[in-house]
Amino acid sequence: MKSAFRTGCSTISRSLNPNPPSLSALHGLRSAAVAPSPRSLRAPPFRAPSSATRCCCSSSSSSAMSGGEAPALPLEKQFEDFRAQLEDSVVLRERIRAVVLEIESTARLMYSSLLLVYLSRPLPEVLDKSKAHIGTLKDNYSRLADILSECPDQYYRYHGDWRSETQTAVSLLAFTHYLETGNLLLHNEAGERLGLNNSQFGLDLEDYLVGDFIHV
Repeated sequence: MKSAFRTGCSTISRSLNPNPPSLSALHGLRSAAVAPSPRSLRAPPFRAPSSATRCCCSSSSSSAMSGGEAPALPLEKQFEDFRAQLEDSVVLRERIRAVVLEIESTARLMYSSLLLVYLSRPLPEVLDKSKAHIGTLKDNYSRLADILSECPDQYYRYHGDWRSETQTAVSLLAFTHYLETGNLLLHNEAGERLGLNNSQFGLDLEDYLVGDFIHV
């Protein structure tokens, strides 16, 4: 019965398709469907980027460069700036030295006036001659403070240019104060007489101690 059924199905199939494809033809169709053609394997032709694409790329690269750190100054430019700073410092030191020389000269006059006490001269006369130079010292230190105000926070950079002269001035003030009152000159009193009460330009504590306790 099964053989009769197969025979009937094959008869109906031949009647519907009198020329069925062979097995070799079916195999060729399957290979053509699976394997790509040689033309499909070729790379697509090169196309130049459009102007919009080029602008986008250039803008992104320029923004990346501009967004980075600023380029360092050339070495020659750095040396030029350093040389300019040195020249300014030299000019400033010369101005300071000119005032310090006047302080030193005034201190010598004050010292010579105090030496009269050892010559049995009247004490009021000695004190008057010594005090006459205190105003000049104060004016000189005021000029020095004006010069240092041009470079704030640089007090101890140039402090050595007037340290010795300030210690001598404090010593002379302390001796004058002792002859007049018999007491020790205090730090704030010495600063007031020299006009050195400013926080930016004051009387250094070490200069006061050296002048008040060692030079006397």
